[in-house]
Amino acid sequence: MKRIRLENIVKVFRSGLRSASATAVDHVSLTIEPGEFFFLLGPSGCGKTTLLRIIAGLTAPSSGAVWLGDRDVTNLPVQHRNTAMVFQNYALWPHMTVRQNVEFGPRMRGAPAAARRQQAADNLARVEMGPYAARKPNQLSGGQQQRVALARALAAQGDCLLLDEPLSNLDARLRLHMRHELRHLVKSTGITAVYVTHDQKEALSMADRVAVMNAGKVVQIGRPEEVYNRPATKFVADFLGEANFVPGRISAPAGGGVRVETAVGELLAANCPSREIGRNVLCCVRPERIELSARSADTRGGAAPKDTASLTATVAESVYLGEMRQYLCDLPGGNRWKISVLAGADKAIPPGAAVMLRVAARDVALLPA
Repeated sequence: MKRIRLENIVKVFRSGLRSASATAVDHVSLTIEPGEFFFLLGPSGCGKTTLLRIIAGLTAPSSGAVWLGDRDVTNLPVQHRNTAMVFQNYALWPHMTVRQNVEFGPRMRGAPAAARRQQAADNLARVEMGPYAARKPNQLSGGQQQRVALARALAAQGDCLLLDEPLSNLDARLRLHMRHELRHLVKSTGITAVYVTHDQKEALSMADRVAVMNAGKVVQIGRPEEVYNRPATKFVADFLGEANFVPGRISAPAGGGVRVETAVGELLAANCPSREIGRNVLCCVRPERIELSARSADTRGGAAPKDTASLTATVAESVYLGEMRQYLCDLPGGNRWKISVLAGADKAIPPGAAVMLRVAARDVALLPA
């Protein structure tokens, strides 16, 4: 296990034109702890794959330093960094058998034939691909090739494992199954792993910590629950799942939080970074954190708890999503919010119905306006 440390990494790609250049990675500094499963998450073109390739040694940074453990490897070629990488297309040797592919790393290190065979057998068993050792890659499904690529990377015994969107070529059902298997595999080996993806659900369900990237910069780092529940910016909130936004102004303190005046009504917010009265903020509320009820039912239910805001709305549309039903509701000020509820046996609330929305203070995140 090795700690990975990036110090002020910059990567600028220059074209043949004197003035034409593009900054892919913009002054990124971060530390990945030994044994951590760390995710680089962001949209296409944000610089996450370039950053991974810089760690691997496949791309040289324009400036900054890369440390693996106590070694500055910034200027070391890829073969001297002792990293293992799993590519998006798996990059298996088509002329080799599964066993020969997995033996490749140990063979390059000069391991004896018996040791190579044992390492291949152990790692193929780890990914449940032992019975396929004699097959060629083109005789395997996408999911099986992905397992072989993982076995080959693990057999290389690198100080860290680098994964570039390894599940993106799998169908949705297999991808869901492999998330749990891949996390279990990585954590059981204890290796430090860095995983690049644009898939929010992959990052939230698998990572120890996530770095959200945008336009070459890391905009927030934290545990999945922290980044999802307390986004630092509107970009992070919008990229990590769905969110409702409304501008507001802090009007008064309220217990351990604040009251916020908005066009949809007064909201309460706990754990706010600033309690400055008069400060303009952007309120963020996740669709699944909103309680929805028909107006008549809400009247019978009595007043809302003191740390919960009640908002009036009208159903504009409902969408059945299997286990969930999502409502689009119109609120004052021309705002339209999404509300996600478990889809039970009850009939959907019809369009045009008046509803009450309840939002707890703990579920309101205040972002910079």
